[in-house]
Amino acid sequence: MRVYVPLTLSGLAEAHRTGELGAGRLVAYAVTPALREWYLSDDIEELEYAALSRAALASLRLLAAEPGAPRRRVVVAVDVPDRAASTDPDRALDPAALGEVRVDGTVALAKAAAVHVDAADAEEDVAAAAEALPAADGGDDDAQFVVDGAEDHELLWYATQEIPNLVGLGG
Repeated sequence: MRVYVPLTLSGLAEAHRTGELGAGRLVAYAVTPALREWYLSDDIEELEYAALSRAALASLRLLAAEPGAPRRRVVVAVDVPDRAASTDPDRALDPAALGEVRVDGTVALAKAAAVHVDAADAEEDVAAAAEALPAADGGDDDAQFVVDGAEDHELLWYATQEIPNLVGLGG
């Protein structure tokens, strides 16, 4: 199963250093039955894009909690065994949890298929969106408009070999 793991650039640097995306129960996003029902599409590429978008929003939440991190959303696409990913039945009806899965066990960065990261020109909009997120969660329509502005930026695709350059370790 392809899952999309939300990170920050500092989280990606840590994953590169340790070789792991996380151990224990990792939150990720995938094409789940609830996401299929919500998105109303049978096109797997569209569904995977929807899961990637959900992970990008989760990355934005991580940025809101980590003020010192570079203001770029990061999502790592990784393949895990189907049995390693599960949905939380208590969150199944929560719209904020659409596509959310828990991945059990250690997830090796070597299993990553690709990394998706905002371009530098998205930083201003992503920073504003991270700052507006609490107000948007509270129902402020203007703040939600700012958060949606980050989604106007497509995440760029990078091969896993490019991670050292993304996290500032490359030559």
